[in-house]
Order: sequence, then structure tokens, then C-alpha cells
Amino acid sequence: MKTDTHPAYFPEAHVACACGNTFTVGSTREKIEVEICSACHPFYTGNEKLLDAAGRVEKFKARKAAAKAK
Repeated sequence: MKTDTHPAYFPEAHVACACGNTFTVGSTREKIEVEICSACHPFYTGNEKLLDAAGRVEKFKARKAAAKAK
């Protein structure tokens, strides 16, 4: 068997999110920087963000309301 094939494991790797939240996990990297975490992700927080380009959301809602009226 080959020796030294596995990377080093850090049982207390520090994770820093763009929102400012920090926590520790086990990882093969000592420091991890993420853009979104469970403290700021809409799925976990319940806050829904809609990015609307050219009024597409309003158009969809209008079509849905019109179809429901029929």
C-alpha cells in the first residue's frame, strides 16, 4: 500500500460566511470561506428573495390569476 495518500484532516476547521456567521466543522481544509450558510439561506430562514428581471414574476402571477379566474 502507498503511504501518505490521504490529506490531513482538521477536526475543528473554521468556516466563515459572508453574512458574518462562523462555526467549526471537520474538514480537510483548515479555513473555509462560504458565501451562504444555514443562518442566511432562504430555505432555512424562511425569508424568500425573488430576483426579478424585466417584471417576469409579476407577469407570471398575472397569468396565474387569469387562469384561476377562468
